[in-house]
Amino acid sequence: MGIIKDRFKAKADEANVEIKAILKEHGSKKIGEVTLAQIYQGMRGITGLVTETSLLDPQEGIRFRGYTIPELQEKLPKAEGGSEPLPEGLFYLMLIGELPTAADVNEVTDILQRRSHVPNHVFATIDALPLSTHPMTMFVVGIMALQTESCFSKQYAKGMNKKDYWSATFDDSMDLIARLPRIAAYIYRRKYKNNEHIHPDGLLDWSSNLAHMMGYDDESFYELMRLYMTIHADHEGGNVSAHTTHLVGSALGDAYQSFAAGMNGLAGPLHGLANQEVIKWIFEMRKELGSDNPSKEQIVDYVQKTLSAGKVVPGYGHAVLRKTDPRFTAQMEFGKKHMADDPLVQTVWNIYEAVPPILQSLGKIKNPWPNVDAHSGALLVHYGLVEYEFYTVLFGVSRALGVLASLCWDRALGFALERPKSVTSELVKDWINGKGEVWE
Repeated sequence: MGIIKDRFKAKADEANVEIKAILKEHGSKKIGEVTLAQIYQGMRGITGLVTETSLLDPQEGIRFRGYTIPELQEKLPKAEGGSEPLPEGLFYLMLIGELPTAADVNEVTDILQRRSHVPNHVFATIDALPLSTHPMTMFVVGIMALQTESCFSKQYAKGMNKKDYWSATFDDSMDLIARLPRIAAYIYRRKYKNNEHIHPDGLLDWSSNLAHMMGYDDESFYELMRLYMTIHADHEGGNVSAHTTHLVGSALGDAYQSFAAGMNGLAGPLHGLANQEVIKWIFEMRKELGSDNPSKEQIVDYVQKTLSAGKVVPGYGHAVLRKTDPRFTAQMEFGKKHMADDPLVQTVWNIYEAVPPILQSLGKIKNPWPNVDAHSGALLVHYGLVEYEFYTVLFGVSRALGVLASLCWDRALGFALERPKSVTSELVKDWINGKGEVWE
């Protein structure tokens, strides 16, 4: 089956035995209580999913198989001469649960290179859309056009044994991850670069090849893409893109259908589109203030004006984190190393000093600190990637690593169709008045 696939199967078999034992002994134990506020307000804090690939710690930030982002930057293999982790290594870690060697990462890169061919009908389908179409819409359409290649759907139609679901899902996931850079780059060049396309380079790693096909062959931009693809890859299972991919997959949707659904979730302003909103807000601030490098005092005044208008400061706050997002810190360190004199990057740092104290003074915000979106756009603009509508597509390419590794685990562990119980407000009111149980 292949080295990586065999290792995944062995790990999944071990986990299946362990989980069955846990459920046999502890399956009836309660893991939490649900309040009406949680039911009505986005199910915040309800533990109802198992996601093996990562866990969000309120203090430490995202942990991938137990490792923090600084630890990953130290321990994951890097490209020759580079200092940022290769996302292929993170994918291996999420899939297998062990830190990869350089040879393991090379194996993943080789697999992705071999599987990266995109059929012509996918490009034709994208080309049928108006140029004015948002890049995320093009991205989802391209993914669904690629669904014709699904191993899972073809094998399921022939009567596949449920014990083999994981294998077909694994192959679909590897194929899809391999092809996403080509689709993303095609969309970028079609929409922003006069439809002048650049062929892939089979000698480059996964992130660098994406950068190359987009038209950015600066080695430091390669490094940025490696970092970007690593830190955006996963964020446990409750976020919209991860949860949606899992939900659609639980109905035995194949990897293409499941991931496309997740990307429609990522396109929302409260999720992946936030990175676009951050850079847009900064551009608007600089225009109104008449300065490419506004002072901290000017930024404070503009932030207060934004809040007084009933708007939010994009890129600040997080549903779970209670400190500065380590992904923001990693990008800030990258900026200090590669572009410390860039006025836009300096503005991001000045906003970082200005915003948290203001938000803290309001007394209503649990987390006034920046998240990953607060910094990423400024780094991209530095290299000339100013088309901020495209930023969420980059986010989507990265997020494939986490949600598709999780989808492989969903099928390997035989997770059931997700079908939570819902209630009506009328039933809730009857329950409050003692007329019955809310779950009846």
